[in-house]
Amino acid sequence: MKILITGNMGYIGPAVVSQLRETYPSAMLIGCDMGYFGSCLTNTTTLPENKLDMQVFGDVRKLSPEVLHNVDVIVHLAAISNDPMGTRYEEVTMDVNHKSSVAIAKAAKAAGVKAFIFASSCSMYGAAEGGPRTEQSALNPLTAYARSKALTEQDLKPLADDSFTVTCLRFATACGMSSRLRLDLVLNDFVAGAVAGGKISILSDGSPWRPLIHIKDMARAIDWAVSRNPDSSGTFLAVNAGCNEWNYQVRQIAYTVAEVIPETTVTFNPDTLPDKRSYKVDFNLFKLLAPHHQPRYTLQQTIQELHEGLLAMNFADNNFRNSLSMRLKVLTHLQDQDLINHKLEWTCKTAESSSSKVKAA
Repeated sequence: MKILITGNMGYIGPAVVSQLRETYPSAMLIGCDMGYFGSCLTNTTTLPENKLDMQVFGDVRKLSPEVLHNVDVIVHLAAISNDPMGTRYEEVTMDVNHKSSVAIAKAAKAAGVKAFIFASSCSMYGAAEGGPRTEQSALNPLTAYARSKALTEQDLKPLADDSFTVTCLRFATACGMSSRLRLDLVLNDFVAGAVAGGKISILSDGSPWRPLIHIKDMARAIDWAVSRNPDSSGTFLAVNAGCNEWNYQVRQIAYTVAEVIPETTVTFNPDTLPDKRSYKVDFNLFKLLAPHHQPRYTLQQTIQELHEGLLAMNFADNNFRNSLSMRLKVLTHLQDQDLINHKLEWTCKTAESSSSKVKAA
């Protein structure tokens, strides 16, 4: 089996590569990434890419056809990955997240790829009242990032058939320790604040609902999708990926962090405009379809893991929200250094080539 993982050098990618290598030890695993965050390593002694057979450095907006040669499965993680980046780079977000995703899927089908797994998002539900959202619920995307995911799902559906299985995993909000840790995610942010200064500063009133999922449980869901049987769940499937127990209000998340990490205070900002992004999600279909790949982590375990990971890094940055621990800050830094342009393309010729490859030893 030959599996291509796009966006493998981000926050989630290392967990996905590790999971797939464990499940498919003899498979050929290929990573494809732009490399923005390749140097953002945290608390690791080895490169996550060591578990790959090959690393391709390239832009998914102009992916070389040779990358798809003899590929059986594509795990498509590559994306401009959160709302702040989507707001700053809205046109690029739509281009990378939507247009290139559909283009790669079309090229993959033409090249004989059998399965396409798309990392989608529950954020498409946006402002959702009236109970947990199911896969049949109306979408209400409020941001460029969420719109890009909804449009991609819409355009992937007609491509699915008996020769090309499409699985859209609508993930809850990611969290947990990674060898490329991000702190611009709600739980990770709260734990970082508790470790650095004993304080969690919530930028809202804490009332919005958020479902969460550990990145290793995301990887388990992707593992399931790689080999799922379309006879039982269809050639096209869009499914909420997470578990019902992990639906929390933001304030509940903060208070749980304070319980796990002693001497942590929680503050709110009641004067700010309310966050319209609030949604509970129903994960019953995923539980039915993937009973052996259900999330294993608890919220408390994830907090403890992050706590220990940050302590091992000697993390003490009270100003982390303005640091390179935030993905938007990394892109801004690269632009300030004239390494990428306003379209987030590398300005150096060697990095622009979509055929630049590194083979694992």
